[in-house]
Amino acid sequence: MARYDLSEVEWRLIEPLLPNKPRGVARVDDRRVINGIFYVLRTGSPWRDLPSRYGPHTTVYNRYNRWAKAGVWLRIFEALSAKSPQSLHLIDSSIIRAHQHAAGGKKGGPDHAIGRSRGGLSTKINAVVDQDGLPIRIVLSAGQASDKAAVADLIEGLPPARALVADRGYDAQAIIDLVRIRGGCAHIPTQRDRKVQRSIDPEIYRQRNLVERYFCKLKHFRRVATRFDKLARNFLAAVLLASTRLWLRAYESTT
Repeated sequence: MARYDLSEVEWRLIEPLLPNKPRGVARVDDRRVINGIFYVLRTGSPWRDLPSRYGPHTTVYNRYNRWAKAGVWLRIFEALSAKSPQSLHLIDSSIIRAHQHAAGGKKGGPDHAIGRSRGGLSTKINAVVDQDGLPIRIVLSAGQASDKAAVADLIEGLPPARALVADRGYDAQAIIDLVRIRGGCAHIPTQRDRKVQRSIDPEIYRQRNLVERYFCKLKHFRRVATRFDKLARNFLAAVLLASTRLWLRAYESTT
């Protein structure tokens, strides 16, 4: 087995979540294709440089692209993350530099979550992780977008957690109220320039390092650490697949 390939345990976990194909020509070996996708995501290699053991690079890329468009990668990620007890929500974001290959979209075209921040053209990954540091919701936005603007989309539809933890960049009364309405408590430090400072539980706030460690692990996947995809849906697919791999490894470690 090659270094980046799925282990037997990982494959047994992901195989039942793949789409069925009851009619027509049989699909090329799913495991080989998915291993090829993970190879590209982990190494950052161009698709055309995919080693021959994974089959034609066009077959691997076309599967990645079609299933991104069909929402397959999102459904697999959600199926795995749905098993989280979600007793704690930790929110943060990370800016990803967009490669010149990703930044060549037509002016006036659809929004592909590429904006301009201090480092140039970039995309922001907004994420919620649980009490174990595993991701449960991921949203993309343009690099210059406010962190606060993504919060509603991040927690919408999630089971209410007893606490939501974020840094002071998320300090807004609307967010505090949203968390309270959902039955939780927001542990978000107050901006230093405010006259009235809100107290937070230091023990709970200290767990915010879990979301920072998630982003560190996520960026081991070089095709996530730098954005090469023009389409937001394809870059989101890369982030979802990298996050899915973290879930698979977490399940594998407990079996």
